Amino acid sequence: MTKLTDTQGILLSTASQRDDGSVLPLPDTIKADGGTSKALASLLKRGLVEERETSDQTAVHRIDGDLRYALHLTPAGASAIGVVPTSSATNDIEGAAEQALASAAQPTTASASAPTRVTKATTVLGLLTRTTGATLPELIEATGWLPHTTRAALTGLRKKGHEIARTKRDGATCYRIAEQA
Repeated sequence: MTKLTDTQGILLSTASQRDDGSVLPLPDTIKADGGTSKALASLLKRGLVEERETSDQTAVHRIDGDLRYALHLTPAGASAIGVVPTSSATNDIEGAAEQALASAAQPTTASASAPTRVTKATTVLGLLTRTTGATLPELIEATGWLPHTTRAALTGLRKKGHEIARTKRDGATCYRIAEQA
């Protein structure tokens, strides 16, 4: 589940209860200060809310020339708080998602949705889920980590609930995820 601050949770919850899924105006329980601005920026960066053009003056988040933009709940934002948005908000969200997909298909769009992020941790998981698994030297080469860091990553995966089996392959210890968390 996505970790949210109390302010972020309140903002997303309020947006999910509105017909249009708008984050603004702020609910009465939150005061407009620097913390709210940081919370909104974080939600936007994480893709839990998105900017859309608006004509509603009370929902304006940002003005760019003659255009006014509001922040609206995304499907990812709704799932982050474990709710299904109201039907009209769902239609707005789905319509915006379709627009985003259409604009992502255009090669000239600079703000297309980001591809799935490949991290060293996901690389380790990928190597460990292979049927042959991976040896410590293979994991070190793939990540660029030192041996003790690589072993610590394996311990972290065990703590997250992954069952890591150790076997021998060509005389070397081989690690493989036996069961997903």
